[in-house]
Amino acid sequence: MRILLVRLRLIGDVVFTTPLIRAVRRRYPDAQITYVVEPSAVPIVQHNPHITDLVVAPKSRGLRRLRDDLRLGRQLRARRFDLAIDLHGGPRGAWLTWASAATTRIGYAIAGRSWMYTHIVPRSPDLAPRHSVMSQWDLLAPLGVEPGTPECDPVEMGEDPAATARVDERLRNAGLTPNTTLVVMHVSAGNPFRRWPEEAFCEVITALADADPNRRIILTAGPSDADVVRRVIQEVHGRVRRPESVPSMEEWDLAELRALIARAAVYIGGDSGPVHVASTTRTPIVELLGPTLPERSHPWRDPQLRSALVDVGTLPCRPCNQRRCVPGDFRCLTGITPARVIAAAEQMMKSGSEVIFRGQSGASPDTVLEK
Repeated sequence: MRILLVRLRLIGDVVFTTPLIRAVRRRYPDAQITYVVEPSAVPIVQHNPHITDLVVAPKSRGLRRLRDDLRLGRQLRARRFDLAIDLHGGPRGAWLTWASAATTRIGYAIAGRSWMYTHIVPRSPDLAPRHSVMSQWDLLAPLGVEPGTPECDPVEMGEDPAATARVDERLRNAGLTPNTTLVVMHVSAGNPFRRWPEEAFCEVITALADADPNRRIILTAGPSDADVVRRVIQEVHGRVRRPESVPSMEEWDLAELRALIARAAVYIGGDSGPVHVASTTRTPIVELLGPTLPERSHPWRDPQLRSALVDVGTLPCRPCNQRRCVPGDFRCLTGITPARVIAAAEQMMKSGSEVIFRGQSGASPDTVLEK
């Protein structure tokens, strides 16, 4: 049996499909499973053991995009798929699913695109208090696949040995030893509705760095936000007792980021792709939630792996569609105080056995919801 899975666009959304990939493999153990993804998210599924073949859809524009999609559609059709599942429902993914000419094509009930599928599944409202993994899992209902759980079907991202080796070397060259406590903090977000203020990050970094001389705080950001890291490092170097506690390091690619997080005592960041990459490791997580509800975007992994979800609580404007901040002050983010994030991070680092630079350990068997 030949199966096609299509999921384009964002990193976090591709991470959320990995439990479904495992479920499809379980349902069809002997199938050839092909996954279509755009270049930026390739590392998420590149080493996935359940995928037979990976197809990269070029991230092009205009007439070139049209030519690329026609070419890719012909290539998919030539493979004669028995089953195709559109895991997103966007115009491009829907068209590629239809162009594959798979005998069975499953997708969401979306106006103007439902005709491209043979089996149509209702789509959960965008603001529903339901996890994104489960909203996508609905697409497996026509196959008779029972709903999954984070215990049995967590998100996953296979380790890249080359990236792991590069991270180990860079950490050693930066003077980190096996006794160093590593804190990874992602200080940017592509969406302004999920971007915690830089000053708040500076307060957290300063407090965590000064609390323990063995800590090193590694700051990361998206490719277009390198200036954020530089500004924050410059600011905290003027505040911390030991500037070496916050080293200035080069950018990390996605596979390196995962390897870096896997070596950390805690990961701290907002609701963006990297926090879901962190969810594929055993590292404790402090996730800062702005307009997104925790029910929709909490780490989808074994609850025995500890996570602290920090948000502002109930607001009349939360959740929102993240198009316009009606109050105008982004209060769902600015209402999260640095003191609460510091407390959550310290709690995560004290829980269970020690987690240091060169390894990870088990964690205590509960998930903490900080509100």
